[in-house]
Amino acid sequence: MLLLVFVAGLWAGLQNALAGGGSFVTLPALIVSGMSPLAANITSTVALFPGQVTSGLAGRKLVTGAGRLPFKALFILSIVGGALGGLLLLNTPSKVFARLVPWLVLFATAVFAWGSFRRRPAESAAHLGPWAAGVAQLLIAIYGGYFGGGIGFLMMAALTMAGLPTRNAGATKNVLAGVMNASAVALFVMSPQVHWQQA
Repeated sequence: MLLLVFVAGLWAGLQNALAGGGSFVTLPALIVSGMSPLAANITSTVALFPGQVTSGLAGRKLVTGAGRLPFKALFILSIVGGALGGLLLLNTPSKVFARLVPWLVLFATAVFAWGSFRRRPAESAAHLGPWAAGVAQLLIAIYGGYFGGGIGFLMMAALTMAGLPTRNAGATKNVLAGVMNASAVALFVMSPQVHWQQA
């Protein structure tokens, strides 16, 4: 069973680096290994975090703010949102989270499909002002700290709608994904729900 988790972790890390959606691989693998959905989600977040840091560092020179919203604001919103999402998850009863998982997976799958097939906006298009972009990033970060499936596509949509070129949006979302998960992981490492052997 540990071999299954190990292979799933490698696959998820590669998938996150290329397109995102690594939790679609690790979450089912950890549940199959015998964890509760809550423990599997927390352990998956901890396990995927180092790969997110690596992806973020690789493209750091392309990182930028979203239109008139500076990167520092996006950074802070991601920290706060990730922590709020993580706290919300830790305070969700395991049985309640188990009932939520199918709906969260359905939502994440819809986001994944939408992100794969949606038409990319023109590079010059900017449909979100700084306030709207900030609110969007905070909500995405809260969701990211709580569950996280599809956050890359959600951020790509928000950042490109705020006027970022696709290349810069991709690099920026990688860093922000690492930031919001850093907040959540800082809380999760103290939780007994983390299965360190599998992580």
